[in-house]
Amino acid sequence: MSKENPLLEKYALPLFDTIKAEHIEPAIDALIKKNKNRIERLLNSTKKHSWENFFQEIEDLEEDLHRTWSPASHLHSVADNDDIRKAYSNCITKISNYSTEIGQNRSLFMAYERFSKDPSFVKLTESQQKIIHNALRDFRLSGIDLDEESQKKYKKIQKEISEYQTKFEENLLDATHAWKKQIINEDELSGIPETVKALAAQTAKNEGKDGWVFTLDFPSYMPVMKYADNARLREEIYRAYVTRSSELGSDTKWDNGEIMYKILACRAEKAKLLGFNNYAEYSLENKMAKTSDEVMSFLNNLAECSKGFAIKEFDELKKFVFESTDLDRLEAWDIPYYSEKLRKKKFSISQEELRKYFPVKQVIEGLFKITNKLYGVKIKERDRTEVWHKDVKFYDIFDNKGKIIGSFYLDLFSRNHKRGGAWMDECLLRKKTGSAIQNPVAYLTCNFTPPIGNEPTLLTHDEVITLFHEFGHGLHHMMTKIDYSGVSGINGVPWDAVELPSQFMENYCWEKKALDLFARDFKTGELISDNLFEKMKNARVFQSAMQMVRQLEFAIFDFRLHMEFSSKKDIDIQNLINDVRKTISVTDAPSFNRFQHSFSHIFAGGYAAGYYSYKWAEVLSADAFSKFEEKGIFDKNTGKEFLQTILEKGGSREPMDLFVDFRGRKPNIDALLRHSGIAA
Repeated sequence: MSKENPLLEKYALPLFDTIKAEHIEPAIDALIKKNKNRIERLLNSTKKHSWENFFQEIEDLEEDLHRTWSPASHLHSVADNDDIRKAYSNCITKISNYSTEIGQNRSLFMAYERFSKDPSFVKLTESQQKIIHNALRDFRLSGIDLDEESQKKYKKIQKEISEYQTKFEENLLDATHAWKKQIINEDELSGIPETVKALAAQTAKNEGKDGWVFTLDFPSYMPVMKYADNARLREEIYRAYVTRSSELGSDTKWDNGEIMYKILACRAEKAKLLGFNNYAEYSLENKMAKTSDEVMSFLNNLAECSKGFAIKEFDELKKFVFESTDLDRLEAWDIPYYSEKLRKKKFSISQEELRKYFPVKQVIEGLFKITNKLYGVKIKERDRTEVWHKDVKFYDIFDNKGKIIGSFYLDLFSRNHKRGGAWMDECLLRKKTGSAIQNPVAYLTCNFTPPIGNEPTLLTHDEVITLFHEFGHGLHHMMTKIDYSGVSGINGVPWDAVELPSQFMENYCWEKKALDLFARDFKTGELISDNLFEKMKNARVFQSAMQMVRQLEFAIFDFRLHMEFSSKKDIDIQNLINDVRKTISVTDAPSFNRFQHSFSHIFAGGYAAGYYSYKWAEVLSADAFSKFEEKGIFDKNTGKEFLQTILEKGGSREPMDLFVDFRGRKPNIDALLRHSGIAA
């Protein structure tokens, strides 16, 4: 293959210093062409198909495409520009077309079908059998049983979905980064913490402006909502945030209104083409939950347990505000602000005060110590690795014999041309190559406040939780012992189980023994005192029922949207979210709120008809952690059991079977309700 294209070189790690936008499309074109030719040759071979001479080769071809596309699509997320965006958009269409062609290749399907019934099939490993079963399911979901005309229709729909989802994400990114608020008079910044003001001053300086510049990036937006005494400023930034990429936003060219309907229409059409009543039914084909009734019962049950508590919490907030101010109603932009004031009054604690205990370097070291105590691995930074930005670091994970078993890039800070939020993604997948093992490599990405001057970056406790969450995903990817890329790490894991390891890790942010490993005042070295920790634990359940119903609002909206949508005539998206809010929400959203226009989880990510997965997996993670609460949070045997039954197994077995292996029983809801301060 060409040495002139770094994406086509057989690299140990992506060559980020040399990858350019112009490399992306030719690389994908070359790989798709190579894969198609190879599959055709394999199908035309007269040899009897075995795992080694056929199915493993197909696995390898898929992994080749993944390893080439992974750095290219990652750059689109973290270092976007017009050229990368164009190349990404063109390639998304090509990859979508290729995937559909493979999924509708009758000869290939028949090869899998015949092999699954061959006597040699039962001699395969559990992982190999799972890959074959998953492939047969995916063939059906790709329209293998459709007639030729319907298959063409399916291919067109898939292409359109890919294009619309990409456009949705790009509109959101552009709308978010286009809005800025410059403030010259410091009096208008009353209440805003110094760390946040310093970030706003640095942003202004970088743009050649005086004063302070605030943006809709989360490290800038959320502190204004929580701390700014200036209600007009809170309202202005709130309006900008909740109208992003809508018809009410700063520029309607980024309006996602029509795109949402196009995405939903394509999904509904695809589901019906495949014989499902709606897209929600289609999406459950590869999840733990099996029916729409099961999902809705689960969500409604949680809502029933939570709503009464949420009403009490909101009543408490209103009483506090109406008795201490001259306000007679709470606007949406008042709720975070006065909630923070009430938290401070009740618990004498705020996120900002806790920052001093969480300098980012210490938090990372603490995270590594906790991982070592649980699983016996060591993590060390590796120098001189090619990265896409100077702030990015690279680490290796070593087992107890000093051997590297996985690695990851860590990209923690927000900046222009990087999409918002936090995520883990796969760079390289674990797989066997001859007698060797290709180790897994992950991207761990957050959007924390970037370093200002020579001061250390101090995280809020919420940001510490976010980092632990993403690292939990990373461990699921990197600690796998499965040698076949199709089911190693998070591959093949049902979407509603994939959050288990990430939410499990969050629990260590609430344990004194864990915090004592890293939470120290960055100036004095003092640990968090027992008294302060008690306040933190008490504050943990502050408005937790309000948080619960907010997440349930998103999950029910998402699931109903995909369950009930048939065409634009049938459903008005705004009316549906208003209806869900009437049933579940305890606070009133303003009429101009266009949350759905920026709900990229379901319109651009993998959570369509799957946002319930966060709560579903939270039940699993809380129940799994309760075993550590019983045995000891660093109990080596329990850590080893969790490692061997959950993290190492990847997608090689059904997640419920793995959970029962670990817990000795099926999950129940009690631990989640206890952690949330909500009585069962």
